[in-house]
Formats: sequence, structure tokens, C-alpha cells
Amino acid sequence: MAGRILLVEDDAQIADYIARGLDEEGFTVDRAGNGRDGLFLATDSQFDVVVLDRMLPAMDGLALLKAMRAAEVQTPVIMLSALGSTDDRVAGLTAGADDYLPKPFSFAELLARVQALMRRGAGGGGTAKPQDTVLRCADLELDRLTRVVKRGGRKIAMQPREFRLLEYMLLHQGEVVTRTMLLEAVWDYHFDPGTNVIDVHISRLRRKIDDGEVQALFHTVRGAGYRLGTE
Repeated sequence: MAGRILLVEDDAQIADYIARGLDEEGFTVDRAGNGRDGLFLATDSQFDVVVLDRMLPAMDGLALLKAMRAAEVQTPVIMLSALGSTDDRVAGLTAGADDYLPKPFSFAELLARVQALMRRGAGGGGTAKPQDTVLRCADLELDRLTRVVKRGGRKIAMQPREFRLLEYMLLHQGEVVTRTMLLEAVWDYHFDPGTNVIDVHISRLRRKIDDGEVQALFHTVRGAGYRLGTE
């Protein structure tokens, strides 16, 4: 089981630690370093779980959480905090958190709690999944919970990075996606490493998805980037 996680944490060392661990488990991790940016992402995109620090600049975690719930965003939230008293836990849960994990914590425990919330959101793993967990473009289908990719009913094996890249392209299908966007969203690079890593991965995905098909879905937009779509 893997999915898309929003991590809102202003401590770069802690955020790197969590993001690296989740990435190794196959999750896609979007990051925000303050409450304002976290609220924008939480209300603008679909996530399976939000991992939310309580003490944040610009907008604290409790205010962010209350704003999410007021906007009817029901994404499960795990609140992280150095404040671990009973009153602090109650305040977090009352504001709308689904779980509360005091700092310091082990990554294994955080991972177990993330997975538990995802199973709860999927109905215990044995019932129909919400439709927004399945992304489609023509006869291409990506299931974000089971991590199964199919085209025309044909199952396609995916490496974790390929899955993340395809998921991002599907979330932005029809749009021109630049190299910078892909480096930041899929590789978490905020600089150009000066390699052809994106071209290599796009080429692999194109072979897996488009080879032998009448309709190509991957398109190169010369001088701009790439686009996934039927036109």
C-alpha cells in the first residue's frame, strides 16, 4: 500500500527524515515548510494522508487544520508535536486531527499510523475504493492505492520512481509539464542536476505505455516539456 502524502513541517532535518523514509516505502511526498503553503496544497490537491506539524510559521498547525475542515477537506491528518500532554492531544483531536503523534517518534511508528489511516480510508482494504484514487487517461489506468497500472487491461510493471512520474503526469494530463516541475515534484530537486534523468524515465514510460498501441499518450513539446493526453 502506498499513496500520496502531504508533509507540512518547518524543521528541514525532520522533514528530510520523514520524506526520505516515505519515499523509500513508495509514497509520493509533497512538502510545505509553513502553514500558509500547507493550507494551499491541502485544499488544492488530493492527498491520502496529511502529516502536519503543530508549531508552524505563517499559520500554526491547529489553525491550518481548522481551516481544512471548514473547507470540507476530509483528508486524514496525523498531527506531530513536541507538545504531548493530554490537553494538547485533546486540542489537536478536537480541531479535526485523526491521530496525534508526540515528538520524538520513530519512523516505524509514523509509517504504521499512516498505513492504518489509509486502510481506514479505503474501507479496511476490502471494499470499493473512492473514485479519486484511480487516475485515467483514455485506456490507461493507475490505481493509487494498489499501485497497479494497466493499459487496455494489460498490466504494466512499474518501478517506484516511474509510478510517481506517471502519477504526476496523470494528475496534470493535458497540460505541458516542464522539466523543473518534474524535478521538484518527482525527484524533490530544487535545482537542475545537469543530467538526462527525466529524459531517461520518460523514454522508459513511453516504451512501456505507448509501444504497440494505436494511440500515443506521451508527447514531447519541443522546448517546453512533456504532455500526457489523447491529442
